[in-house]
Order: sequence, then C-alpha cells, then structure tokens
Amino acid sequence: MSRVVCADVGSTWTKAAVVDLDVGRLVGAASVPTTVTTDVLHGLDAAVAAAVAQAGAVGGDLPWLVCSSAGGGLRLAVVGYEPLVTAQAGRRVGLSAGADVVHVAAGRLGAAELAAVRAARPDVVLLVGGTDGGDADTVTHNATRLARARWRVPVVLAGNVEVRDGLREVLAAAGVPVTVADNVLPRIGVLAPASARAAIREVFLRHVIGGKRLSRGGRFARLVRAATPDAVLTGVEVLADVVGGDLAVVDVGGATTDVYSVLTPDERADGPGREVAGAWWRARTVEGDLGMRWSAPGVVRAAVEERLLDAAGQEVLASAAAVRAADPGFLPVDDEDRAVEGRIAALAATVALRRHARGAVGERAGRDLRDVRLLVGSGGVLRHAGAGAAVGVLAQVLTDHAGGWPVPRAARPVVDVDYVLAAGGLLAGEYPVAAGALLRRHLGGD
Repeated sequence: MSRVVCADVGSTWTKAAVVDLDVGRLVGAASVPTTVTTDVLHGLDAAVAAAVAQAGAVGGDLPWLVCSSAGGGLRLAVVGYEPLVTAQAGRRVGLSAGADVVHVAAGRLGAAELAAVRAARPDVVLLVGGTDGGDADTVTHNATRLARARWRVPVVLAGNVEVRDGLREVLAAAGVPVTVADNVLPRIGVLAPASARAAIREVFLRHVIGGKRLSRGGRFARLVRAATPDAVLTGVEVLADVVGGDLAVVDVGGATTDVYSVLTPDERADGPGREVAGAWWRARTVEGDLGMRWSAPGVVRAAVEERLLDAAGQEVLASAAAVRAADPGFLPVDDEDRAVEGRIAALAATVALRRHARGAVGERAGRDLRDVRLLVGSGGVLRHAGAGAAVGVLAQVLTDHAGGWPVPRAARPVVDVDYVLAAGGLLAGEYPVAAGALLRRHLGGD
C-alpha cells in the first residue's frame, strides 16, 4: 500500500491527513492548534504523528506534502496600467495564486502611490501593464520607480513581453528580487494566469515562508509546497474535472470567507459581453470582512447592508459577533451557541457568494453560477457543525433568490468534512490520479 502525508498549517489549526494513493482514500486524519507563537513545526509534527498513528503507518517512511497560510498567508500588491484591464487582470491572477490581494494600484506610481503600496505591507508585488506589443511606458516607469526606491520586496514581472527582459535587468541591478513570467493579459480579452500564478508560488516558497519566521531552521520552508488557498483552488479544479460541469466552493474561515468557482468555457467568452480583462473561468475571491471570529462583526454589517437582517436580528447577532471577535478562541457550548454559529456562517456564505457572482467593484461582469451542479462548503464552522446542520447552511444559500445574482438551479450541497480539497490540490502535481480519486470519493458522490 502506497501512502502520503498531506498537511495544511493554517493560522489557527494544523491539519494532517494520510492518503492511500492506490485507491484515493483517507486512512488517517488529525488536527491540532497551530503553534505559531513557538515553532509551527511543533504542531505540524504532532498533527502528522496523530494522523499516521490512526493510519497504522510509520511517519518517517512517508513523503510529506505541506501547504500553509500561517502568519497571514501571502499578501500581494498589484501594480498595473489602468484599473479596468491590466490591474484587474493582475488582481484576478493574484487571487488564483492563493494571495490576499491587499492593494491594487493603476497608472504611473508617484510618491503618494508608492507610499500606499508600502503601507499595504505586501509580501510580493505583481507588476503588470500593457498587452504584448502595446503600452510599454507605464510598466517601464513603474519598474524604474521601484528600482530607484530601493525596493526590497520581491517583484513578479508579468507585463508587456517586449520590455520584460530589460526591466528585469533594471530591477535586478538595483537589488530588487525579481521573477519574470508571461504577460497576464497578452491580448485584450485574453487572460493568461498560469505563468504568473506559478511565479507567485515560486516567490512565496522561496522568499515569503522563510521570511515570516514561523520556524527556526530551514525544514519548514523545505516542506511547504504552496500557499493553502493555491492548493485549495488546484483541488477545486481537479474536482471540477472529475465530476464534470460547473461547481462552487465557499470556505468560511475565522477571518475571511473565500469563494472558488469553476465554470465551463462556452460561447459567452466571445459574445458581446466579453470582458476586456479576459474570461475568468477558474476563479477565487476573498472577503476580508466576513468571518466567524475576527471578522464576525463585519458579517452582521454586510448582512444589514444586503437586507438579510432586520433591526431585531441585527441586535441579537451584533452582540454575539462582538463576543467572537473579542475571543477568537471561542467555542460553542450549547445549542443556542451552535444556532448562532450557523446563522453567522449562513450569512457569511450568502454575502460572499453574492459578491463573487456579481463581480468586484470596477469589474464589468460577475460570475454566472446558474449551472453550478455541486456547491461545496468548507471551513471549521461547517466541518464541526454536523452533516445535517452544515448542509442546512448551504441550503439557505441556495434559496437566496433576492440577492441579485443567478442562484444555481440544481446544485447538490456537500461539506468537505474530511478537508480533502487542500489534500487533493497538494497531490495533483505528483499524484494526479490519486488526487482525482480522492476528491471524487469524498466530495463527488462516489
């Protein structure tokens, strides 16, 4: 029997799973609090040991595949040519790479704009601008500005290929860590995220993981293969391939609620509504004001704005949300607490899916989710709620007919109780058959 360990070091919990590669099945799983205040390896080793013991294997004999969002994950700033095309394309690519896009700038960087980028404290800057053979002045100006500013945050250069190599030399000569990638928008209407996504992943592994001082020594940096959201999106893509058709995932966390969707490319890409920033068939959005703990008050505010809560409901939930924000370690102890947890989760998921479907501010179009066949729920609040309660949360989302978005017409709700999306994404590179089998078995209905 061939086995592998898949682990995710999150900001709150470290999860480990042992996967049987021959049949694509979980044979052991465990989670422990992330030991971010000491050394994340302490928690990682403990979680793996527990999962391996459950599987009846010897951990030292198994390969490890690890992803991480500890220490705040990957913070990305995008600097583009103008807001509705290249900057928006860069933002989309950053999200698909598992980044928290903390700042988007468009146009030529002046002193104020550069200060705003610095203030956002990015781990990586994605520098884009100009289609291939198009505008070169803006990306040249911005690269030169970063070089003269003695910029030391890693830069991924993914703009007009005609000036890319020259700008790489300018940045490198100034001591800026720079990685080049293909243009994220080679032609108007053509979004090409793969190369930049891979480059961002490389920079995350090479510069960011070690720079967060999550562990002493180099072992943790050597173990980590991807940012957790990047691994999850890869898992979502594999799941879409094995089950066929459109699907969506809503991951309700303590600080953010992430939404992933995979749509089937069709004639909409070439129709009159075609986006100049390119069709976005495999996507992720992050809602930083929606979460179960740190961002719980944001859920209440957003629900009021979306007319999902009346005054009486707001009063009840606002106090409960404040308790959770003040004590991120809060755990429900009775049925009343659990009911409140479910209500906050349902509101967070509903608002996040509304925003994902409508599109971000400044985008020309959102996501058409009418043909979604599978709606997957993830996050600790759903995994620990019990199957019936968790599916009930998703069922509430599917009845959101007043939200101004195309609600899925025939979606089957399912909860990632075993946390296999991240594991499937980690497996996809080296063990694609096992990744597909694992996701089909645990989420696809097999």
